[in-house]
Amino acid sequence: MSTPHNAAKKGEIAETILLPGDPLRAKVIAERFLTDPVQFNSVRNMFGYTGTYEGKRVSVMGTGMGCASIGIYSYELIHMYGVKNLIRIGSCGGMQEHVKLGDIVMAAGASTDTNYAHQYQLPGSFSAVASFDLLSKAVEEAEKNQFPYIVGNVLSSDIFYNETPEWKVWAKMGVLAAEMESYALYCNAARAGVRALGIFTVSDSMVSEEEMSAEERQNGFTNMMKVALGVAVTL
Repeated sequence: MSTPHNAAKKGEIAETILLPGDPLRAKVIAERFLTDPVQFNSVRNMFGYTGTYEGKRVSVMGTGMGCASIGIYSYELIHMYGVKNLIRIGSCGGMQEHVKLGDIVMAAGASTDTNYAHQYQLPGSFSAVASFDLLSKAVEEAEKNQFPYIVGNVLSSDIFYNETPEWKVWAKMGVLAAEMESYALYCNAARAGVRALGIFTVSDSMVSEEEMSAEERQNGFTNMMKVALGVAVTL
C-alpha cells in the first residue's frame, strides 16, 4: 500500500515509530540503535527504516520541516500503515531562562501560529496535547537515566526566520521552547485516536543566544534518542 510519499508495503512499518525531521538522522538512528534495520522508504529521500530495539519492533522515518510536512507523513503513517504510537524527536530553541542547552523538553502541549486545525471546523481553538501515557513513560526514562528534562508547552511555529521577536510574547505565557511540528502531529493523532509525543533537545537559546557545539549536539541528541527508544520498548 504505497502513497505518493511512502513506498512501504503493508506490514513493513511497526506500530511504534520515531520521527526525526532530518531523513539522514533517521538513517543514523536506524544504523546506530536498531538491530537488522530494513529500509522501507526513499521517496523524496525521506528515508524510513524498521528494525528491532531490545527485541521490540520499531520504525524510524524522517518527516521534513514544519506542520505541513509532518502533517502529510503522520497522516499516512496512521491511516494507511496502522501506526499507533508516534514519537517526534528533534531540536528546539529555548524561550525561558531556566531552559538550558542540552535539556530535553517534553511537549505536554503545543501552541501554534499555524492554521492547521482549521480543517476540523471546530467552534473555537483546539488545545493540542501529547499522550499522557507516552509522556509519563518518557519522564520515567529520563529519570532513570538522570537526563535533565523539562515538561511543558512548546510553540509549533511556521516561521523560522521571523521579522519580529514574537517569541517573547509566547514566553510570557510560559511556553518553554519553539519547534515546528508538534501541533500538527498532535492534531492528527487526536483525530485518529492514536498516541503521539514530541521530545526535543534544546540546541539553542533565544534568551542567551547560546548555541550547542557539534559535539554537544551529538551527545545531547543521543540522550533524547535513548529516551524515545526506551519508551518504544514499553509499548
